[in-house]
Amino acid sequence: MSMITETPAPDRSLWAVPEVTVAFLSFCLHFVWEFVQVPTYAGMADMNHWEGIKVCLSATVGDVGFALTAFWVTALAARSRRWIADPAGWQLGLFVAVGVGLTVGFEYYYTEVSLRWTYSELMPRVPPFGTGLSPLVQWLVIPLLVASLTRRVVRTR
Repeated sequence: MSMITETPAPDRSLWAVPEVTVAFLSFCLHFVWEFVQVPTYAGMADMNHWEGIKVCLSATVGDVGFALTAFWVTALAARSRRWIADPAGWQLGLFVAVGVGLTVGFEYYYTEVSLRWTYSELMPRVPPFGTGLSPLVQWLVIPLLVASLTRRVVRTR
């Protein structure tokens, strides 16, 4: 009697692609965060509703870009796009650090150089660049949530 074992077919769904899950979860979580931090940016709380939604949506798209950049930098360092299925501590650290680095750089550029936006008096600022505390916390908390949730989705695929 011979035993025939079949290998399962690879998952061809989009959820099996780590970047898709990272982008989707990043979008959802960052979009909510952008609305919660509205009072910490000058003029946002008084902005027309639709204009505020567009500003938050635009910021969220940028956040997704940061998340994907952080994912790919980590994938290059790990030599695998599947690093997120079972991340080592250094991989999570790099993923978060890239996002924080991009945040500090872009917040500095937009608040100090191009003056595209300003913080309200409610935003605590963190030295040495005067980065707002809210975007820093955002990029410490959300990437870890995204990594945890993505790991669960990718592992089940």
